[in-house]
Amino acid sequence: MAEAESVVVIGLGRFGSSLALELMESGTEVLGIDGDEDIVQAHNGLLTHVVRADSTKEETLRQLSVSEFSSAVVAIGGDIQANILTASLLLKLGIPNIWAKAVSDPHGEILQQLGVSHVVYPEKDMGKRVAHLVRGVMQDYIEIGENFALVKTTPPREIIGVPLGKTRIRPNHGVTVTAFNRDGVWSYTTLETVIAATDIILIAGESKRVEAFSRLI
Repeated sequence: MAEAESVVVIGLGRFGSSLALELMESGTEVLGIDGDEDIVQAHNGLLTHVVRADSTKEETLRQLSVSEFSSAVVAIGGDIQANILTASLLLKLGIPNIWAKAVSDPHGEILQQLGVSHVVYPEKDMGKRVAHLVRGVMQDYIEIGENFALVKTTPPREIIGVPLGKTRIRPNHGVTVTAFNRDGVWSYTTLETVIAATDIILIAGESKRVEAFSRLI
């Protein structure tokens, strides 16, 4: 099974399960590994292969041919020791593209020190995202890097009915309207695009600026 478009996901809790199912939706073959028999049975038929196994044992990972995969995700969250040991074994097996879930900053630092190429913080990132949504009128908020974000929101009055090239949004507000949704269809904007009051817009810029722009009436 270990082909270019195949990923092993270790730990099928909320995060691992959601990730594995999304990979399947995109046409990627997925080997799911978890130590809980009930969880394994719940995913039977949903993933390409799913097995009950202890990912902290090197021999077990070798028997499952995990070393043949180019990408692996350590989605174990409830047992930090198992998470770290599994990531360490994947590195030992020479898997080039490893993603690992961290539940805290110190945990993430240990994974990075081991040499894990991608460390993610699902709970922390979601908490930050929701905090931005709660504070404003944004419909969605995605942080790109330290101080840049994409925001989906309704258009303020000052840009409605005017070609975007004449609104001076960037010099006045420091943001760019990159796309708009009209009648359920997303399109790129141009300087000639005229935004309607019923449209939804996607804006990009520094985090504070896009948040401030989304609050304009």
